[in-house]
Amino acid sequence: MAEKRERPFNISRYLSNSGPGRTIVRLNAKQIFSAQGDAADCLFYLQVGRAKLTIVSKGGKEATVTLLAAGDFFGEECMAGQSELRTTSATAVTVCVVLKIAAEELTRVLHEENAFSDLFVQFLALRSTRTQADLVDQLFNNSERRLARTLLLMADYGNASGPVSLIPPVTQETLADMIGTTRSRVSFFMNRFRKLGYISYKNRIRIHKSLLMMVLEDRLPEQNASRPKLLDVAVSHVQSPGHTRGPGRIPSPARTQTPGHTRVPRRAKL
Repeated sequence: MAEKRERPFNISRYLSNSGPGRTIVRLNAKQIFSAQGDAADCLFYLQVGRAKLTIVSKGGKEATVTLLAAGDFFGEECMAGQSELRTTSATAVTVCVVLKIAAEELTRVLHEENAFSDLFVQFLALRSTRTQADLVDQLFNNSERRLARTLLLMADYGNASGPVSLIPPVTQETLADMIGTTRSRVSFFMNRFRKLGYISYKNRIRIHKSLLMMVLEDRLPEQNASRPKLLDVAVSHVQSPGHTRGPGRIPSPARTQTPGHTRVPRRAKL
């Protein structure tokens, strides 16, 4: 009898089905995959839905690190060793379906299946590039441009499968945490984007292609850190060239004083 031939390894089939060391889990919105400080004993692969990674400081302040989309791995701390702990909490933003891969199974498939290891290494490299881009964004771009970039990333612009116009439900507080500003500033920028036609929203935010073109052409108005124009005009008038008197002292139009003028400059009192 001929020996039964094993089927060649198929990445799509492996990541879409349960099996030895692999379990498919379904979570509703706001449910937690894993919490910060838990033992890192598995890797997650997001099949369907949107999730977010958050971190809590020692002072109790929570910040959103990144948003996850279908096709993302997370929880890779399990590769560092059995004693590793989760550095972030993973929470479902929408209804999610994930494949949970045990650490032992992950080690096996990385060693035995080159196709999977190539895919996983490529994903880690892309995530590292994304993290560096996020750092550059924080260092060199103002909060308005950071918000525009975050919205485009949430809409998957640049994805080979094409962008989506409606992004997952997200609060202004979450957006503020992600770009490092306040909720009031996010509200101000979102209203501006809507007036300019870059986005529209009622219950969910819809991203228009004009937002991408605006970012690529660098057409955001430069008003984030500027003072009101009227104030700038007043200051420039007081400090104009040739003005020798201190601010708040109005120069007289002529040296001679008109009859009846009682407010005589001190230099005239000799």
